[in-house]
Amino acid sequence: MPLELGSYSWRPTAKLPALKARALMLAQVRQFFAERDVLEVETPLICARSITDPYIQPFMVQDKYLQTSPEYAMKRLLAAGSGSIYQVCKAFRKEEAGNFHNTEFTMLEWYKIGFDHIQLMDEVDALLQLLLDTKEPANKHSYTAIFEQFIGINPHVADLEQLQACANKYNINLSPNVIAELNITDWLQLLMSHVIEPQLTGSVPWIIYDFPAPQAALAKVIDAQYPVAARFEVYMQGIELANGYYELLDSAEHSKRFRQDNIKRTQLGIDTHELDERLLAALDAGLPDCAGIALGLDRVLMLKLKAKSISEVLAFTVNNA
Repeated sequence: MPLELGSYSWRPTAKLPALKARALMLAQVRQFFAERDVLEVETPLICARSITDPYIQPFMVQDKYLQTSPEYAMKRLLAAGSGSIYQVCKAFRKEEAGNFHNTEFTMLEWYKIGFDHIQLMDEVDALLQLLLDTKEPANKHSYTAIFEQFIGINPHVADLEQLQACANKYNINLSPNVIAELNITDWLQLLMSHVIEPQLTGSVPWIIYDFPAPQAALAKVIDAQYPVAARFEVYMQGIELANGYYELLDSAEHSKRFRQDNIKRTQLGIDTHELDERLLAALDAGLPDCAGIALGLDRVLMLKLKAKSISEVLAFTVNNA
C-alpha cells in the first residue's frame, strides 16, 4: 500500500526571513573579501583522502570521502601560487545532529598570505563585527590567562592529579575506566568544554589563543616560556564558531603528526586513514607563510537571529532533506 504524500514533512525548517538573512550574510562575506582582494575558490566535495584527526569522522561515498573541510585542497592551491583565498562550501561530518550541528553544514574557510595567527584574529574579529553587528571588538585572551581566570590553574604546569581534582570540583563525573585512559590534554579539553566554554558569554565574541603545544593540530609551535601552539578558537555565547592556525609549513612534521593521529585512532578503536600524499607533495613544493581559519556560518547565523536550534537557519536539515 503506497504511503500518502501527506505523511511526509516537505516544508523547509527555516522560515523565509531566515533564508533572506542567510542570503544577506553570504553577500556580506563576499563583499568583505572582495574589499581585501582575497580570491574566492571552489574545491571538490568528494576526495580520495580524508583527514586523520581522531575526533572528526567522515562519510564515505563508495571508495572516496565527503570532505570534512576544504583545507587540504586549498593548501594545494596555496602551494600552486593562488595567493590569499577563501571558500564558502558545504562540509560533512559524521556526528549526531543536534541544536548546534547538522551532518551537512556551511563552512567559510580562508587563508591569508603573510599573516600569522594574531593578525588573522583581528581579521576574524572585523568580519564578525560586520556579520553580527557587535559594534565592539572581541574579548581576546591567551589559553593560559583564560584557565587562570576561570579555573585558577596554569594549564602548562598542572599535573594529572590537579586536573582530576579540578574536574571533581566542577562535578565532571567519569567512570574509573575512563579516568584511567585520560592524559593531561584530555583533562584540559574536558575542563575547557565543560567549565570554561559555557562561561564565554556576552554580546561580543571571545578569542582564545596560544594553546598548549600538544593541541597544535596543524599549527606551528612557538617557543616561549612554555611552548605554545600558534592557533586560536572563537566562541560566542558559549558556542564554538571557528578554529584558526598560523599554518605549519614543514611536510615532514605534517607526516609525523598525521601518523600520531592514526596511532590515536587505533587506540580509540576506529579506522585509520591513509595519508594524503598529494597534500604532502604540495607541502614539499612549498606552502607560503600564511594563517588560515574555518568558520561555521550556520552558527553565526543562529547567533544573528537568536535561534535556539540550527534547524531554524537551514532550509532543510538531515532529518527532512
